[in-house]
Amino acid sequence: MSEIKKVVLAYSGGLDTSIIIPWLKENYDGCEVIAVSGDVGQGTELDGLEEKAIATGASKLYIEDLKQEFIDEYVFPTLKAGAVYENKYLLGTSFARPIIAKRIVEIALAEGADAICHGCTGKGNDQVRFELAIKRFAPQMKIIAPWRVWEFKSREQEIEYAEQHNIPLKINRETNYSKDKNLWHLSHEGLDLENPWNEPMYDKILEMGVSPEMAPDEPTYITLRFEKGIPVALNGEELDGPAMVAALNELGGRNGIGIADMVENRLVGMKSRGVYETPGGTILYHAHNKLEEICLDRDTYHYKQQVAIRFAELVYFGQWFTPLREALSAFVDRTQENVTGEVRLKLYKGNIIDAGVRSPYSLYDEDIATFDEDEVYDQNDSAGFINLFGLPIKVQAMKEQAAKNNK
Repeated sequence: MSEIKKVVLAYSGGLDTSIIIPWLKENYDGCEVIAVSGDVGQGTELDGLEEKAIATGASKLYIEDLKQEFIDEYVFPTLKAGAVYENKYLLGTSFARPIIAKRIVEIALAEGADAICHGCTGKGNDQVRFELAIKRFAPQMKIIAPWRVWEFKSREQEIEYAEQHNIPLKINRETNYSKDKNLWHLSHEGLDLENPWNEPMYDKILEMGVSPEMAPDEPTYITLRFEKGIPVALNGEELDGPAMVAALNELGGRNGIGIADMVENRLVGMKSRGVYETPGGTILYHAHNKLEEICLDRDTYHYKQQVAIRFAELVYFGQWFTPLREALSAFVDRTQENVTGEVRLKLYKGNIIDAGVRSPYSLYDEDIATFDEDEVYDQNDSAGFINLFGLPIKVQAMKEQAAKNNK
């Protein structure tokens, strides 16, 4: 292992990456370890991170502010696509990994590193997301994944190693959930959640909001304005991407919005149970779809729903930097040219209730849709349409009848 002299580590300061720094130096002949943290909205989790990284053996720590790019170039394109993995997961961890990995590669190349290291387990999706991005931007770079080779078999053993090396941790054995936090969401996995029969202890695990039972008894009304599929204003106030998501996280969290408990199909083949908090994202997806209802024609709307499933798979599988994802984004962008307007919503105890939608590009025509008398739609035209539309069914039935009569 002596050929590895300098390693760039994807560093979060959590349990895994905290012990990886001394482990790397023990197993790679005292190699230099440079830690990199991509700030995609972890908040206070970044507090004291540099001091901790240096104290545990890193030569330096980069903290890269990626929040604006994360929302504008990864989150909002996925929102515009309407991409949701398995009908529930709004891809909070999935699209955060490519942007972090890309920046890590840039730093590793600038530092002349011999390898990039990550703390992803061999059972998870993140190992794929990190490594596909590394292969895209540094195809010759060596990758070190300690979870595949080291002696630890559980998070309990990791905690013991940390204690032996005097590495401070923000968790203990009782609160040792595996979490991932960014501006878009917070995920919870492990401990009692590994049994899908166990109801989540929401009073203990929720951090971005409250359960619907604890939400206010009075509803909250909001109005969102979109331009070409992008949310640009909340209640008349123009906000950039990060500020928009943060504001909706507060409003949604307060009203018990965006809690998803799901058993998902991981890329590596197993099923995994997790609880996701995505209050602002859930509101944005709902509002965006509501606006598309009146702005997109039927065929585009229906086809886009099919594209959304594939788009979500690409993001979940770590295939962000691929020609197909880029091509699908180009298609999505074309569909969003007229998705401009306002959506009014009522937030109430975990529910998002539609309260109004309007757009200068609306395809909804009240004169045509009305049940009252009108002069623009001749209902007699429908008879001929049905005759032609139903002709294949009628011909098949006639042929079957004739076959029976000839027996």
